[in-house]
Order: sequence, then structure tokens, then C-alpha cells
Amino acid sequence: MFTQFKKSPVLSILLAATILLAACSPAAPAAAPATAAPTAMMQATVAPTAVMQATAMPATASAPVTGMPGSVTVGSKDFTEEFIVAEMYAQLLENAGFTVTRKLNLGGTPIAQAAIVKGDIDLYPEYTSTGLLTVLKLPSMQDPMQIFSTVKSGYEQQFKLTWLTASPFNDTQALAMTQATADKYGIKTYSDLATKADQLVLGGPAEFLSREDGLPGLQKAYGGFQFKDTKQLGTGSLRYQALLDGQIDVVVAFGTDGQINGDHLALLQDDKSFYPIYNIAPVVRMDTLQKYPQIAAVLNKLAPYLTDAVMSGLNWQVDGRAKLEPAAVAKAFLQQNGLLTK
Repeated sequence: MFTQFKKSPVLSILLAATILLAACSPAAPAAAPATAAPTAMMQATVAPTAVMQATAMPATASAPVTGMPGSVTVGSKDFTEEFIVAEMYAQLLENAGFTVTRKLNLGGTPIAQAAIVKGDIDLYPEYTSTGLLTVLKLPSMQDPMQIFSTVKSGYEQQFKLTWLTASPFNDTQALAMTQATADKYGIKTYSDLATKADQLVLGGPAEFLSREDGLPGLQKAYGGFQFKDTKQLGTGSLRYQALLDGQIDVVVAFGTDGQINGDHLALLQDDKSFYPIYNIAPVVRMDTLQKYPQIAAVLNKLAPYLTDAVMSGLNWQVDGRAKLEPAAVAKAFLQQNGLLTK
């Protein structure tokens, strides 16, 4: 037994040599095609790394998420037209799969601007010349394209906000009177009103009394415009009711207000072209747009549909005798024009 135990290592060495010679024999190349499998396997092992990278991206706050709608907050200022347009933005985004929180009726321009800069809202409708004059505090311009390019670059540089495509309607600031009062005082133009303002009461939003495109600007451009009294009535329909009831003589209006045609008011002529173009467009946080770039395509398709006549008619559906809700007016318009698919 001892002799057999001593010989076993030799046999093991001989057996190992035999296997090694067999592996090196000419028959081995026949198995070469099987080497393709390890290559494929090596390629397949890359996939887990890619998956890990892809799944890690959403966890990083700065990483953009594309093609996957999420949650956004839409705001608006405090008057009818803003409610309707903001509702259109919200409903279009919901139709595209976004979860939308509405923060409408925030207040005037300074409040809405502060909200979007702070991040309380992601987007809201704003007017190009309001952005130019009130927010950026730049001189008035007459060319709509120059206004748009100026506010777009200015907002991007100063506030990390950007402007999407503007609609063609011009909701310029305006002044209106009842036809009877205009006839009584012989007022057709701003120049006429400037000389007779001391006999009249003006009603409108508080910010009109201090804004660059409000009363101070009119006083510089036309002289006069020293009213007997002023009443702060906001930008809603109450100011028009005050005009019809005789509580005020002149109302601060907007060019697309439904009441101008609906109540047959006298829209005074800006005979020195003091007011520039006020086109509306979505103002959006740039970080929101980076995260959800599809927002631009969703909202830009609305722009060409909103003309002066269309917007005035939509405003009248809310402020006129029908008294419809802005959300219902917005939805009906979007459906009628095939902009909602759900």
C-alpha cells in the first residue's frame, strides 16, 4: 500500500501532460467559432452600467428629464384675459400628460414676476411691453420684433426666465368713456382728454397711477392729465360697472377687453402713439424648460390662434351677460380648434 501511494504523483503528472498535449493538438482550431460568444457576453455586460447611469439621472436634481411629463405650476395676473389664457396653458399641458397646479389671480405684474423668479410658479402669461417697460425698465419701442427680442434676452440674462412664441393680438393699454360722456365733453383723443381731465374722475388699477406706461408716462407725453380724482378699481369687470353707473368718467382699459364692443364704449385715440405693442406670450422658468423641453411645443401651437377679435370675443363671454367661467371658455375654444386631443 505504501509503494502504491508513492507512485500516484507520477501518474498524476503523466495524466496532466496528456491533457495538455491534447489541448494543443491541431484539432483545437475547430472550436474557434465558439470564441464569438465571449465577445457577445462582454458586450452584454455593458448594459447594466448603462442602466445604472440612466436610473441614476432622475435622482440628480440638475439632470434634465426629457419626454416624461411631470408637475408644473401655472400662474396668472388678476384680470379676465389672464385667467382665460392661463387656463389655456394649463389645459394644453394637462392634455400633454402634465400634472398642473393653478395659481391664478396672483395680482399685478410685480407680484407675478416675484412669484416666477422665486419658483412659486413655473410659467404665466405676460405682455411684451409690460416686460420691457415695467420689469426691465427700458425705453419704449414701436417694433414688435425688437420688443420681443429685447425682453427675451433681458429676462434670460437677468432672471433665468425665457419667453415662448407670442400671440398676434395687441392688448395695448387704452382709455375709454361712455359715448354719452365723451360727447358731452367733446373728447375723442388723448390730447382732448389731457386738457379736460381736471373735470373728470379716472378709475383703474392702482399700478396705473405709478407705472411707466401709466399716468406718469401720459403726463410726460401729453401734458395735463391731472384728474379731478382717481379711484383704484383693479383690472376686473368692476371698473366697467363703475363707468356705466357714473361713478367714474374715464376707465383704464385694454385693447381686447370685451366690454369695449359689448357695451358700445368710446375708445379714445392715442393720437401721439404713446402706447407700444403688447403681445402676450408664456414666460417660463429656464430650469423648468430644461427639465421639460416639450412645454415649448405644447404652448407654442396656441399662439397663432389668439387674434384681437378672438381674444375680445372670449373676454366678453366671461365679462358680458353670459358670465361664463374662464376655464369653460378656454376649454370650448381649444376643443373647437382641435387643440385638445383628450
